[in-house]
Amino acid sequence: MASSTEITHEFPPFIRVYKDGRFERLQTSPLIPPSTDPVTGVQSKDIVISPDHEVKSRIFLPKINPVDPPKKLPLVIHIHGGGFCIGSPVNVVTQSVVMPLVSQTPAVVLSIGYRLAPEHPLPTAHHDCWAAYQWIASHALGSGPEPWINDYVDVNRVFLTGESAGANLAHYIAVQAGINNSSLGIRGLIAVHPYFSQKEPEKMVKYFFPTSSGSDDDPKLNPRSDPDLEKMVCLKVLILVAEKDHLKPRGIAYKETLEQSKWEGTVELMENVGEDHCFHFFEQSSEKAKELFQTMISFINQVM
Repeated sequence: MASSTEITHEFPPFIRVYKDGRFERLQTSPLIPPSTDPVTGVQSKDIVISPDHEVKSRIFLPKINPVDPPKKLPLVIHIHGGGFCIGSPVNVVTQSVVMPLVSQTPAVVLSIGYRLAPEHPLPTAHHDCWAAYQWIASHALGSGPEPWINDYVDVNRVFLTGESAGANLAHYIAVQAGINNSSLGIRGLIAVHPYFSQKEPEKMVKYFFPTSSGSDDDPKLNPRSDPDLEKMVCLKVLILVAEKDHLKPRGIAYKETLEQSKWEGTVELMENVGEDHCFHFFEQSSEKAKELFQTMISFINQVM
């Protein structure tokens, strides 16, 4: 039987859904194998945190001099964006985003993989990211399954970061870590051009999250409605917004929500002037992108 070409849902630039249930992702980025970068010396390798769904995560280690004793470094937990439906921790975009953090901070970076919508409806992504965080926390006593974390990570200097939908997921982890008395010392959260829902439900998110209203009354989609927001465990939040990004007001609203809540940390907002949503994905070598990365690196080093 021939496949239907009738389109039932189209959510550019992310995904197109056909009447027969097929879908196609409208943006893809080449997957790249783990390696040792010849310029920076950064090493990477893939790990499968949950054998139940075999989604790869990738861990990055800055250049290590083998004759030096192991040095404990901060850990940056990164969560990729992509509207909850595209993206990967093992593609070229993620590599370009995390490499400056690894090599210039320097830090160990673990980019979490999670199952994507629509074949895995929300809140699967939230649950996968929280499960990954718990796996990372199993290394708190230095005896977890990943040697790079045991040997090189200072578990009292942990940072969460994500861009767009990834910032939503990073925020979710920060709250859950507080609720569950995490054994890791989360120092800060960096929300890059964050996605949170608004009052009017968005069709794409409602389609991906059929059990939710899709609006800002869902605590997984908007911190304003989260009764546990005050339990968010990190000490400081950095929010980056872009001047031309349609999500800019949501980043500003996130700052206001945190400031007006009972959460006891501090929050800072910086704007990428003249730029659009996640511009640094496509312009890694531009001065504005370098400025964004340096802002993140400075935040990590100052909060430490």
